[in-house]
This record gives sequence, C-alpha cells and structure tokens, in this order.
Amino acid sequence: MIELALEFLNNHIEGVLATVDGDRPCLRAFQIMKQEGTTLYFATSERKEVYRQLQQNPKVEFLVMYDRVSVRCSGRADFDVADSDKRWIYDHNEVLRRLYPSYDTMAYFKLPIERMDYYDLRPTPPIHKSFDLATGESRDGFVGARFTK
Repeated sequence: MIELALEFLNNHIEGVLATVDGDRPCLRAFQIMKQEGTTLYFATSERKEVYRQLQQNPKVEFLVMYDRVSVRCSGRADFDVADSDKRWIYDHNEVLRRLYPSYDTMAYFKLPIERMDYYDLRPTPPIHKSFDLATGESRDGFVGARFTK
C-alpha cells in the first residue's frame, strides 16, 4: 500500500504545504519538483515568508488530493540539497525558469517523509492507511463511525 501512496504522489505533484509561523499554521500551494523514493524536493525563494518559517521551524506537512484520494506527508524540511538536484529541478520546471534567472538564485529543500497517510474515499468502506517510515510500521486508520476493524 505504501507503493500506491508514493505512486500517487509521483502522479499528482500539486498540493498544499503547511508550515508554522509562531503559533499559527500557514498553508500555501506548492509543487513537488522531484521525488526520489520517500523524499520529496521543493523550490522557493529566500525572500519568501515560507523560507523564513522553515528556517525557524522545519516541521512541515504536505497534502495532495485528487478524485477523493489524498496523501498527507510529514517530516522536517532539509535545505541540504545536492547541487546536481538543484540543477535538475530548475532545468525540468518551466515555471522556475520563467521566474528566476538561474538555478542558484533559489532555495531548495527536501522532505524526507517520516509519516504518511493514504486516504481513499471512493470505496465503501473507505481506505485509510498510516505509515511510520522510521519504524516501517503501518496501520489502518479510522474511516467513519459505520465501519470498525
């Protein structure tokens, strides 16, 4: 099932990134720029609030939803991204090339996924799987009062 969740992320790259600003949650649209296994890569600018927030508190969640299926990932943003990955991300994203003059004018971070939840609301009963990537454990999640496991 974890492979299904990772494939979903690979096929649906637009989502919502949640950061923290002091004691307030902040949401914004973001796009997965690259995926390597259970690590997601993103790009931003050092001039943006999101960059400042990630520097102060690297804990994030990222949510992708399409056709009543969603995948939520959590972990810590890590700005230690290889130069070759930065170049690849910039070279393979038309929007970045349109907005920024060079790959090295941006800030890149990766999200090694620590926890992931997969929800599929299409079948009855719905499917909810939670994965703890640190321990390798998975469990079924709550899917509604009508269905118990």
